[in-house]
Amino acid sequence: MPTLTKDTRLHIRCNQEMRRLLDKAAAYAHMSVSEFVLRNAVEQAQSVVQAHEAITLSQDDFAAFLDALDTPTHANPALQRAFQRHAKHVQ
Repeated sequence: MPTLTKDTRLHIRCNQEMRRLLDKAAAYAHMSVSEFVLRNAVEQAQSVVQAHEAITLSQDDFAAFLDALDTPTHANPALQRAFQRHAKHVQ
């Protein structure tokens, strides 16, 4: 993880068993508990975001996608309304 200025705090509470486990794991990893928890939380967060934001297509679907890009159609009224709603809600 790159060294960045840490300008916010995150407070978490856990029971003693969880704390002992985190202490032990951090010691094995040769880092502080805070660093251990942050590093692993960020890795998990990146994985979750990637799973929700990435699109994976089969080869056939990708070919159809490329064909659609090469031959765009005119926006119908429903699509135009969708674009207007999107523009109003997303900045």
